[in-house]
Amino acid sequence: MDEILDREVSRKVSTLRELIPFLRPYSRQILGAFCALVVTSTVTLMFGQGLRLLVDQGFSGGSKDLLENAILVFVGLTILLAAGTFARFYLVTSVGERAAADIRNKVFEHVVRLHPGFFEINLASEIQSRITTDTTLVQTVIGSSVSLALRNLFILIGGVILMLVSNFKLSLLVVLAAPLAIGSILLFGRRVRGLSRDSQTGLARVGTQVSETLGNIKVVQASRREGLDAKRFSVKVQDALKVALRRVRVRSYLIALVMLVVFGAFALMLWVGGQDVLLGRTSSGELAAFVFYAFLVAGSVGAISEVLTELQRAAGAMERLLELLSSESEITDPENPRPLRASNKVRLGVENLSFRYATRPEVQVLRDVSFEVGAGEHIAIVGPSGAGKSTLFDLLLRFYDPTKGCVRIDGINIRELSLSDLRSRIALVPQMPVLFTGSIAENIAYVRPGATQAEVRQVADAAHVTAFSEQLPQGLDTEVGEGGMQLSGGQRQRVAVARAMLKRPSLLLLDEATSALDSESEFFVQQAIAQLTETCTSMVIAHRLATVRDAKRILLFESGDLLDSGSHMELSGRSELYARLAKLQFRQAA
Repeated sequence: MDEILDREVSRKVSTLRELIPFLRPYSRQILGAFCALVVTSTVTLMFGQGLRLLVDQGFSGGSKDLLENAILVFVGLTILLAAGTFARFYLVTSVGERAAADIRNKVFEHVVRLHPGFFEINLASEIQSRITTDTTLVQTVIGSSVSLALRNLFILIGGVILMLVSNFKLSLLVVLAAPLAIGSILLFGRRVRGLSRDSQTGLARVGTQVSETLGNIKVVQASRREGLDAKRFSVKVQDALKVALRRVRVRSYLIALVMLVVFGAFALMLWVGGQDVLLGRTSSGELAAFVFYAFLVAGSVGAISEVLTELQRAAGAMERLLELLSSESEITDPENPRPLRASNKVRLGVENLSFRYATRPEVQVLRDVSFEVGAGEHIAIVGPSGAGKSTLFDLLLRFYDPTKGCVRIDGINIRELSLSDLRSRIALVPQMPVLFTGSIAENIAYVRPGATQAEVRQVADAAHVTAFSEQLPQGLDTEVGEGGMQLSGGQRQRVAVARAMLKRPSLLLLDEATSALDSESEFFVQQAIAQLTETCTSMVIAHRLATVRDAKRILLFESGDLLDSGSHMELSGRSELYARLAKLQFRQAA
């Protein structure tokens, strides 16, 4: 909740107009809530007149019948107020929840289609915060703040009018006291908000150390850093505490000053009004009603000032959400995409391919790379780190567009294909396999949600997933945990290969898929990969000699250049770089 309260504010409250398209589907509920709001505001103001009748006719009049009638009126108004409040709260809150859900869905649906380069500039944690925290702020405004603002505005206007009608002289006292209270709120409120943001920043530093320390507890304990890290943590906690105490002190001053002004004004008002009652200038009921309206007006002013700040925060949140919705992907479908012919094996052509990342334009990642891969051919890519191997795969999947040159599949430039058609033909098995929260079977079927249990079981057998899943409590239905943490590295890699098999790709991309595995895990994964590569065209980035020996050709990269290509024996004889890599990096060669 503190994170929500301490979000940045915006002076452009008009930004909230962008919420109208999200509210339009719920216009009936909004109309019903508005009617309920008018009823409850009117009933609240009528309580003052009921109070006047109760005091003047019920108590002062000495009539039992008048007292009972006044009580019945109060009970009736209370029931009506309760019913109207229920309707208003339910309708407005439900509209806020639905609209916030619609906003989250639209933002996520848009963001998930943005090109990967967008997430190099924009942190995933910040995007997550916008989708969760900022939409919660917007939901609060729709489902509560706007309704409260309108209700208090009606009560403020009606209360002021009734105060002036009831007693003009006492109304002047309220008007004179109001600027003092409002000025105190504005003066101290700004200081409190600033200290709140500082406090939240300090707590964020505390949270960061907790996350880092506990997330790397083995390194912390192996380095015997427990004591030092505990001291660092204590210092950050104390810093956050000092700011929090300053915020509490200023807030206490604010509360005390506002109470002094408000109740001082009320005391003066009661003294003056009491004199008028004693002199017969006004009745006790009129004074009671006036005090009631004065309390309503004072409460409405305070509530509206709070709501205004919430509206500014919500406007800032909406601005951040609109920034996401207005972000355009640099990788888009062509207007008239060309179809790819149905084929298990495709031809791949890379022509004069050059690339620079937008975030690092001074670095030439790939430079005039050209090669061809025949249908069904299995080739390997080797080279030192930073040679551009993984970037090449990113370009094949069209996560980025090259700065020069093109990639062709079966003779068609991939820019002329729809992204869906292109990526449906390619399967990627990364070096660090990605698993999602869910079961093993659900992770295998991630690429084909409609796959049958028999199809999932078939690829699980082929990828040697069944071999270890049968030892688990629920077999293929065993939950893998967040990021697949319940499985070993080799097991996660086999699940990733099974996923690629289920996709039935025309082009398989393997990014150092066995470089971090032990010998036994590598054996099983290599068997699964060998079976998969027989059915499609495949390219593998490799650091191990066992991975490249079966390749028909090996492409040798260095610093973004394609230096040479050939078999293992050919490159060993004529390339000094390849021979050095074979000696230093290929473990079996060593």
